Amino acid sequence: MTQTTFHDLNLSPMDEYNQTLVGHVHPLDWENPQPKDCYDLVVIGGGTAGLVTAKGAAGLDVGLNVALIERHLIGGDCLNVGCVPSKAVIRSSRAVADIHKASAYGVKVNGSVEVDFATVMQRMRRVRAQISPVDSALGAKKYGVDMYLGDGTFTGPDTIEVNGQTLRFKKAVITTGARAVRPNIEGIEEAGYLTNETVFNLTEQPRRLAVIGAGPIGCELAQSFRRLGSEVVVFERSPHVLIREDADAAEIVQQSFIREGIQLVVNAKLHRVEKTAEGKVLHFSSGDQEQSVVVDEILVGAGRAPNVEGLGLETVGVDYDPRKGVKVNDHLQTTNPKIYAAGDICMNWKFTHAADAAARIVLKNTLFSPFGLGRYKLSDLVMPWVTYTDPEIAHVGLYEQDAQAQGLDTNIIKIPFHDVDRAIAEGEEEGFIKILHKKGSDEILGATIVASHAGEMISEITTAIVHKIGLSKMASVIHPYPTQAEAIKKSADLYRRGLLTPTSKKFLSILTKLS
Repeated sequence: MTQTTFHDLNLSPMDEYNQTLVGHVHPLDWENPQPKDCYDLVVIGGGTAGLVTAKGAAGLDVGLNVALIERHLIGGDCLNVGCVPSKAVIRSSRAVADIHKASAYGVKVNGSVEVDFATVMQRMRRVRAQISPVDSALGAKKYGVDMYLGDGTFTGPDTIEVNGQTLRFKKAVITTGARAVRPNIEGIEEAGYLTNETVFNLTEQPRRLAVIGAGPIGCELAQSFRRLGSEVVVFERSPHVLIREDADAAEIVQQSFIREGIQLVVNAKLHRVEKTAEGKVLHFSSGDQEQSVVVDEILVGAGRAPNVEGLGLETVGVDYDPRKGVKVNDHLQTTNPKIYAAGDICMNWKFTHAADAAARIVLKNTLFSPFGLGRYKLSDLVMPWVTYTDPEIAHVGLYEQDAQAQGLDTNIIKIPFHDVDRAIAEGEEEGFIKILHKKGSDEILGATIVASHAGEMISEITTAIVHKIGLSKMASVIHPYPTQAEAIKKSADLYRRGLLTPTSKKFLSILTKLS
């Protein structure tokens, strides 16, 4: 195979932890196997969707020949530049925030709180390296997958070339993911900027940081860097942070940002960037007046672009859009019936767990649905997601506007956490649980939770939606006291109390007299 160097992998510093990471997810001495005569399944892209597909097929131990191709780092964004490193940094930043809040709990901290940024990032690299064996090249091989490192390109109706070798396939799956969008701002390329793919290479903390985009990535990292000690300014072209989330939920996060000293510029228009001796100058406007701010680093967290280039998709008749990715039907089948796709390359849900779930659909539909019988559908998935700010925002199912667009009559039950005893004891009263249910029914259509650990709570409601467990049945579920998840029980109880009409109350009164 073509010799790969540490520099090619865009990882730094190359300390013991990153060397361990590379040894697992792109070993520099890896030798690609000799291709089988024909593969039942060839997967291009070794992120979450690709790994689950390839290892899932080979791990069944039913004699399938499976190949997986990855040109960069196995594990994709999640392990290397996404979920894992970001959550490690977020944990360090929460530790700082807890110390600053300690006096409110009667704990006095003498002296200043010092953040060792280099150690924070070193811990992140250690955590990432520790988790990396799960996504390793050797791990895939042990599952029975033929692991190829290099660029995979379709060269014929049933062939893929990787580093001069030709792999023949019966079916193929495209799981090449997405990358950070290059910003269209004058001068930013010359000034230099960070994305989620490079920010975790930092070893020195930027004193002044600009974050472009107040979506989940931008918000999570903006709050983390602020808590670790950077001066942070966030630019968002919309009138609010997290514009796709529940408005009440986003407002709580926005107010939290303001209290923590993050400068928010909403309705922002970025005109140009210039590099000066004082730093990187961003010229912008919010309203009529043009302004500027000087920073040391710029982090771009606005938008993702699908990795469709260089795959030879035209050769095999796979339609795609350069901005939206590979076109698939509800069964994740491309315009070529023999080729499927999963994950960020073709889906609006750009989450690790969404890629995992989609890969399982692909496994069923490519290998275990003869003549198209019994195929699974992407639209059947009930997809939760979490934005890991503090507080977190977790959501599943429909928003109210989604239900209205579908012509559904709904009711909303909202329990603020200042009514939940554990939240009061924890000093985490700012937040709520909001459940959307069908009017005249206890069927749950969607929910939003804003809480310190909302992501740990949303799965109970996801389970209820998937298995059609209504609010009435949830009211009978005992929740330990005191927990913040008791808010779910309170929501269900509130629904039950709403069923008490004057007629039902009279009936209950009769029962008490007869009992």
